Amino acid sequence: MTVTAADRVGIIASVCSLLSSMSVNILDINQTVMEGIFTMTLLVDTSTSSFSFDEIRSALIQRGESEQLNIHIQRADIFNAMHRV
Repeated sequence: MTVTAADRVGIIASVCSLLSSMSVNILDINQTVMEGIFTMTLLVDTSTSSFSFDEIRSALIQRGESEQLNIHIQRADIFNAMHRV
């Protein structure tokens, strides 16, 4: 999943607390700020969550809309198929 926004305090905390509340495990995380734009990529495991992938996606979209974050999440099989040579 990716998160982009104008840089400000609390972006990581907001996204990660939402994922935690839905029992989504963060396997890997990377973030950077370039010219005031915050970018974070996360590899997450949704298998332990009682929420469906669509419910997780919907919650992330709602969080993004309320906090002016661009959040995108996709399944690993789709990502891998798109990047297969």
